[in-house]
Amino acid sequence: MSARPEGLSAYIAVTAAYWAFMLTDGALRMLVLLHFHTLGFSPVQLAWLFLLYEVAGIVTNLSAGWIAARFGLTSTLFAGLSIQVLALLALAALDPGWALWPSVAYVMAVQGASGVAKDLSKMSAKSAVKTLAPTGRGGLFRWVAVLTGSKNAVKGVGFLTGAGLLATLGFVQSVLAMAAVLALILVALALKMPTGLPRGRKGAKVSDILSKDRDVNWLSAARLFLFGARDVWFVVGIPIYFYAVLSDGSEDGNRAAFFLIGSFMAVWTILYGGVQGAAPRLLEAATRPERDLVREARRWAGWLAVIPALLAALVFLSPGPSPWLTVALVAGLLAFGAVFAVNSSLHSYLILAFTSSERVTMDVGFYYMANAAGRLLGTMLSGLTYQIGGLPLCLGSAALLVLLSRVGAGRLVGHRMPAPA
Repeated sequence: MSARPEGLSAYIAVTAAYWAFMLTDGALRMLVLLHFHTLGFSPVQLAWLFLLYEVAGIVTNLSAGWIAARFGLTSTLFAGLSIQVLALLALAALDPGWALWPSVAYVMAVQGASGVAKDLSKMSAKSAVKTLAPTGRGGLFRWVAVLTGSKNAVKGVGFLTGAGLLATLGFVQSVLAMAAVLALILVALALKMPTGLPRGRKGAKVSDILSKDRDVNWLSAARLFLFGARDVWFVVGIPIYFYAVLSDGSEDGNRAAFFLIGSFMAVWTILYGGVQGAAPRLLEAATRPERDLVREARRWAGWLAVIPALLAALVFLSPGPSPWLTVALVAGLLAFGAVFAVNSSLHSYLILAFTSSERVTMDVGFYYMANAAGRLLGTMLSGLTYQIGGLPLCLGSAALLVLLSRVGAGRLVGHRMPAPA
């Protein structure tokens, strides 16, 4: 692997900032979900809290690709960190005496700003890989997998951190502490940011945002339904189901439930990140023709659909919540996380393999726009399906969405990849 000291230093700085951001992002999600659930918000109202977060991601990813192409990746990274600090400070200013719907509207607006911040930071980190990663013997796949896997492991720690902070410091102090840490990181980067990230191009056109590449478009569709399938149970359904099973409604019961739910979400996300990081080895990417990985994307999506379908049937046929059912759900969802991670890692590699260096920020932005649209779809369906049909409908919807993701993956060709020798 050729040495690129300046570029590598910049990549390490971007990755470290991205880790710090994702730690606060995971913690904030748990803080908001559990705090407002204890205030009496219904599953649908809880889903509303995250809707603008996902809508903002759709808009941000479309525009961020052009902004980075025009002004450089450093500008989008700094903007993402700055907006997240301001969003955290605004959330700490929420007045608990406000009526329900003004509170919902305020938190939605703050979460929307946080969604903008997250996708600016994500696009900066993911686009940097295309420029800096070695291309030989699966190098691009390895670098993508390490970045994505480590990010999700850090976000998993964030889920546990958020639950722990809520149980010990309370909501406002937890949010202020996270804002302070992220502000310190932002200042450190502003004072000493390594060189090496791509600079902006004056010729970048807004009209170039939408991709005209068949593979990029079909992969984006597959990504949309894949993340919808995760969030349809992950955002509201499973946390609220576990809260109902684990808490007796007392303060001590709530505190114990917070830790257990946060622990499950953390373990699931850390496992997901670990498997993502190991995906190149699991798929033997270094010794296989790159076009084989396109076929693997179809195959793994088919396997993934089986798991939520079986879990939905199990919950539907059971007489009610019980310890064995909780254990089965935990085991089944961890298995879902492992198979989901391979799917996600393949997608993250393929988008960079399908695009060119000149269009990388545009195509990555378009792809993560579809990712955000999938999270939006899953978030809306999570509260709605849980309120209508409980956990069985959440999990059944996940199975259907994975099958739709399989359809998108089935249309991939990989025309930019070299043909097998």
